Amino acid sequence: MRPFRFGAVVRHADSAKAWAEQARRLESSGFDVMLVPDHLVGARFAPLPALAAAATATTRLRLGTMVLANDFRHPAALAKELATLDVLSDGRAEPGIGTGWLAADYAAAGRVLDPPGVRVERLAEALAVLKGLWGEGPFVHEGTHYRVDALDLHPKPVQRPHPPLLLAGGGPRLLRLAAREADSVNLASRVRADGSGPDPADGGLDAFLAKIAIVRQATSRPVELGTSILELGEGGPEAWSHADTSAMADTPQVLRGTRHDIRDKLRHWRDEHGLTYFVLHHERDLDTFAPVVEDLA
Repeated sequence: MRPFRFGAVVRHADSAKAWAEQARRLESSGFDVMLVPDHLVGARFAPLPALAAAATATTRLRLGTMVLANDFRHPAALAKELATLDVLSDGRAEPGIGTGWLAADYAAAGRVLDPPGVRVERLAEALAVLKGLWGEGPFVHEGTHYRVDALDLHPKPVQRPHPPLLLAGGGPRLLRLAAREADSVNLASRVRADGSGPDPADGGLDAFLAKIAIVRQATSRPVELGTSILELGEGGPEAWSHADTSAMADTPQVLRGTRHDIRDKLRHWRDEHGLTYFVLHHERDLDTFAPVVEDLA
């Protein structure tokens, strides 16, 4: 049984000092990973510079993304940026990667939002490029979406063979890709093909259990399983999350009740279903969730 791990998504701060204090607060509270999202719209930092700044303020805290949008960056450039972050943090980079999905991001940047199948195919190819460039010696790739011509990338990441990769998603194609290629899988809501938000038909316990089954059936490797906590205590969901949590009460994405109720529910999902990595989605819930982390970390 894997131990529990806990992460928290942090979006922005008013100053460099406040950002460093936020990172140190997570580290001192027992959280394992600080995660920054990747969207062009909304008030949030660019993830990789923000994580580099957090690295200088901490010593243990791991540095992740929830999640990088693959369509925004060529994987050769991303491989170099992530390897640099890994070196500068002494091996604490823990990147999460997804296809990119939010229609507002694409529209604001004048980009075409391709169908989900195309985006998943492109992500699969990008993962091959990332892993190839993090390996030893020159790497060559001739694919449908990317070409790399004998690039010997430096620096190499500290973590070998590469930093642990997290993939997040809820659709079967992406979950099967994650099962094959990722070290950690964040079970999320499937989003609509048009990028307008989560698919309301994907909520509920049965849908969540089906995602676990897809991952288990797609690989025999030991893959870390987890999900994001969208609603905690009695606060209700934050509007920007896009998620309607009304059907999620029986899943670990909604944790209601006392500190002990929440702790017992997380233990149930670990013991019965193998979920061990839980990510707090809303910064406002840090004070409520910190005692649970203290109990279980």
